Amino acid sequence: MVVPYAAYLRVYEPLGAFPEPERSHWERYARRSEHPSCQDELRRSLADLLPTPPVAVPVHESGDAFVTEVDGVLCVCPWRTRLRGWQALGELAEELPAPVLDAVLPPVVRRQAAQDYERWLARNPDARPWIRTATWQVPLNWFVLVSDEERRYEKGTAEVPPVLRYRTPMVQARRRVARALRALRDAVEESPLIDGLVDVGRWLEEFHPRSLVELDYGGLVHVLPAGELEGDHSAADVAGGIEALRQGDGAAAGEAYVRLVERWRAVRDRRSAN
Repeated sequence: MVVPYAAYLRVYEPLGAFPEPERSHWERYARRSEHPSCQDELRRSLADLLPTPPVAVPVHESGDAFVTEVDGVLCVCPWRTRLRGWQALGELAEELPAPVLDAVLPPVVRRQAAQDYERWLARNPDARPWIRTATWQVPLNWFVLVSDEERRYEKGTAEVPPVLRYRTPMVQARRRVARALRALRDAVEESPLIDGLVDVGRWLEEFHPRSLVELDYGGLVHVLPAGELEGDHSAADVAGGIEALRQGDGAAAGEAYVRLVERWRAVRDRRSAN
């Protein structure tokens, strides 16, 4: 079963950024011959909703992670599925109508999960996830962190799924956020893009400066036609729009914005399809 709707923003931190004994755990984990994928994580999460009552948040934190190597340095992106589950649960009320939410996750289940999170957070006040997830879209502020030159697209085969992702050094991502915020604040007083950039910029500051930032279309590659994926250069459109604002060209900035809105509205509309 392919789960098609989630895209991800991930941070891979150098192994040395983790304290012991977690560092040793990830070092052993990285030596495994196989590692689970984001699809595996989604399938596990969906399976937890099937029992009665459903399991809103995993009972134990995940010991899995995504692993990559950057210039010979092992970098790790822990799943932290339990923490992300708690955080996502707090946002559900804004996403689903109350009758639907109560049917999927009864109030008693949500209350218990919220109480568990409150107790856990008191013991772990500095906890933060290494992964952000978006459903049926890639938030426009994520594209600010990357450039079109960092885009990697592979069409895939019958055995290998397609891939569309960007990877950039943390220092570049932070620099782009700062430059974009200056340009946007000089051009407009308020904007959801500004609010989103402030939020993601604060999140990036929590990590080691030699980390790697990855924007991954994730499951969206399974629902979008190959032609749309191949022609999707949203990072270039965002960069072009911000540069146009910096140059005082409101018309060009508006054209870039319209292209982005139309492209991603067509994707988001799929979540309401029967």
